[in-house]
Formats: sequence, structure tokens, C-alpha cells
Amino acid sequence: MHIPVASEPGETHAPAPAPARAHSQAHGEGQQHPLGIYFKIWGLLFVLSAASYMVDYFHFHGMLRWSLIILFMLLKAGLIVSVFMHMVWERLALLYAIVVPPVLLVTLVGIGALEADYTFFTRGTFFAPATTQPAAH
Repeated sequence: MHIPVASEPGETHAPAPAPARAHSQAHGEGQQHPLGIYFKIWGLLFVLSAASYMVDYFHFHGMLRWSLIILFMLLKAGLIVSVFMHMVWERLALLYAIVVPPVLLVTLVGIGALEADYTFFTRGTFFAPATTQPAAH
């Protein structure tokens, strides 16, 4: 509640006007983003796609190849979700709905992969065929 303040007898000051609302909010048109940001993201997606193709062009093999391909894929997916699906401007709860499940999934798959390696090497140790002993004369 605002109480008028008198600086001189009989004079009151009106409360300060509320901040002006943005044109788009006043007319209910929704939020508009500059086109430049979309062009920059398209350019970045083009660069990431070119880098992904360069992995094949330079004949990378093994874990480096798959790590780079997955890295570029996740970066492109993150850009698409954050900018083109407007998640970058949404509430934190929606962001958590998009980011947290894949992070948990990758964590659980990583734990499963570590367990699989441990099981594979343990089987090799304990279930390896016995070496044949030369017959004694």
C-alpha cells in the first residue's frame, strides 16, 4: 500500500507509474526473438555437421571416431532443443525435464558398461580353460 508523501502543506505526490510493459506483452502476441540468433545457430549446426563429416573424411577409427561422432551429435541436439524448441527461454523446471533424464541415462549406461567390463574380465580369470600339464615320464 502506498501512502502519499507531502513535501509542502497540501501537496501530495502520486505514486510512480508502473513500468511500461513491452509492446509484445501488451498486445498478447508472445515473445519475439531476433532472427540473427537463428542464423547463428544454423551456421553453428552447419559447422558441427561439417566437423562430423570430417571424422569420416580423415578416416578416424576406434574410440576416437565414435567419441567425436557422439560429441558432435549431442552438441547439435542440444542446440536444436535449446534454441529451436525455445528451451533456453523457458522455466528451469522445463529445462530439467529435458536435461536430467538423458544425463541419468548416460550415467546408468556408463555404470553398466563398467560392470560389463568387470564381469568379462572376471570370467576370463576364473573360467579360463586349464592349461594342460605335460605328462610326467
